[in-house]
Amino acid sequence: MSAGVRRIAVVFFDLGNTLMFYSGDLNDALSAGARAMGDVLRARGYTLEPPAMFERTFLERLHQYYGWRDQVLIEIPTARLLDEVLRGWGIEAAPAHLSEALAAFYAPSEACWQPDEEAVPTLAHLRRVGYRLGVISNAGDAADVHYLVEKAGLQPYLDEVIVSAEVGRRKPHPDIFTHALRCFGVEAAQAVMVGDLLWADVWGAQQVGMRGVWLTRHLAPDVVQVTPVLVQPDARLERLSALPALLAQWDEDPPA
Repeated sequence: MSAGVRRIAVVFFDLGNTLMFYSGDLNDALSAGARAMGDVLRARGYTLEPPAMFERTFLERLHQYYGWRDQVLIEIPTARLLDEVLRGWGIEAAPAHLSEALAAFYAPSEACWQPDEEAVPTLAHLRRVGYRLGVISNAGDAADVHYLVEKAGLQPYLDEVIVSAEVGRRKPHPDIFTHALRCFGVEAAQAVMVGDLLWADVWGAQQVGMRGVWLTRHLAPDVVQVTPVLVQPDARLERLSALPALLAQWDEDPPA
């Protein structure tokens, strides 16, 4: 390999349980967020009665959607789901009010996300030695993802933050990975995906020709990931800090 030339040019990361981890109860956060969202909408003059019925209706619709999207790998923005629920109540909310309500909805869960202590040092090192970096995140609200990235201090090191809510497809659908590759103008063989989910992150990346690294630090010890096919990661790492050495080794390996 010529000096200064590396075969791996781009490293993509999942966000949740890869660069960040969750430290609370998600169901509690969703319930608190729904109440806060209802409060915002009522404060803006929308009639949502009887009390708590709107919040229950929205959460039921959200959970129904969660089950559906994991089957079809289509991502519908949460804003559209909220608008549909409100229209079912005969309410057409202003876009600015929808955005305000969604910010209130996500605030309780955002407070529970914490950066992995090795995230910033690892990204800074990779950026310093010349890799281009991106995030590919499955999420229903792009503003929520961008807020979390900024909150964790990750934004200065990332060239792109790609969110399924904007692409319309969820990992492991190949479209979101090919979209990410187009954003960077690279071939799949020049990119690596790092994530905690064997099916969504590792297998999804491998299906388009990228290497997939399974990061296991934030996996619950008693959780077994069930995948429709046998997934063999290209590498398994316990900590983010081990990634630079792995990438350097892959760059030194002779082409297959």
